[in-house]
Amino acid sequence: MHKTALCKFTFLRIFDPACCHLVIFVTNVMSKAFIGKPAPEFTTTAVVDGEFKSVSLNDYKGKYVVLFFYPLDFTFVCPTEIVAFSDRYEEFKKLNVQVLACSTDSHFSHLAWTNQPRKDGGLGEMNIPILADTNHAISTDYGVLKEDEGIAYRGLFIIDPQGTLRQITINDLPVGRSVDETLRLLQAFQYTDKHGEVCPAGWKPGQDTIKPGVKASKEYFNKH
Repeated sequence: MHKTALCKFTFLRIFDPACCHLVIFVTNVMSKAFIGKPAPEFTTTAVVDGEFKSVSLNDYKGKYVVLFFYPLDFTFVCPTEIVAFSDRYEEFKKLNVQVLACSTDSHFSHLAWTNQPRKDGGLGEMNIPILADTNHAISTDYGVLKEDEGIAYRGLFIIDPQGTLRQITINDLPVGRSVDETLRLLQAFQYTDKHGEVCPAGWKPGQDTIKPGVKASKEYFNKH
């Protein structure tokens, strides 16, 4: 394996003898966010229930956390995402999930945006904290900082009650994310954490799961 560092990216060149070709992986070397590893800790100022409050990831130990980044306040796709997550707060609460939104804007900007009516592109009253990452530390640690603009890509991270990172998705700027899919993933992780069985593609609560074993899995495949 040969490793070359270039700017903030690492290129891993690995020859795969099974396929007889070179596989190249590109990773953000600045990121500290890795699946199956502890999620990067942070403490920052957030807008919570219309007030400024210090918020840490550690505040939510014992809960699942959805941490999602968005590019900018007072923009276009961003309010649709934030409002969608906030308006379904009760569904997340029933699953013991805390949702956190984060951008590189200041907490003053966040507060001003929440004070703007939704009909005018504002957020209105929020059910979820909105974190300020003005020094870019959180977005850098989570590998979503778009350095040339000083904003965050649309990254979404699911963190379990032990603080372990379980899921990462990162969208380019023009496309928003799905609350339904986020809830489905949370339900799937919670099911497999509790029962030990694994969830097939598109799994939803009440559907069949798979016993993880060569013989045991045949029960599922024989039915499907």
